Amino acid sequence: MLNKKDQRIRRSRQTRARIAVQRVARLTVHRTNLHIYASVISDDGQKVLCTASTAEADIRKELGAAGKGGNAAAAAVIGKRIAEKAKAAGIERVAFDRAGFAYHGRVKALAEAAREAGLQF
Repeated sequence: MLNKKDQRIRRSRQTRARIAVQRVARLTVHRTNLHIYASVISDDGQKVLCTASTAEADIRKELGAAGKGGNAAAAAVIGKRIAEKAKAAGIERVAFDRAGFAYHGRVKALAEAAREAGLQF
């Protein structure tokens, strides 16, 4: 029987296999109780092109009190930031890889903020 983490990893593998066929950079999301992380990875999966997370010092200052990276508002800030960094690196289109996490709450907030900031997926 699979535990919760193994189930999530199983779902993420299926998603990554589907994204690999598209031959497009992927926007991956990882969330923990305290932080949310986003990375844009090259289409061959070999190189991280840009990252953003609530663990970064300047983002933590912007969010105020320590430990406030685990909410939807913080996720939206990261979505906007990763979109800006991706555009600066010349990336317009990505595939959204939610890494087996439900498209809900913080993951959804990050995705919608990235779309609003001009990233297409």
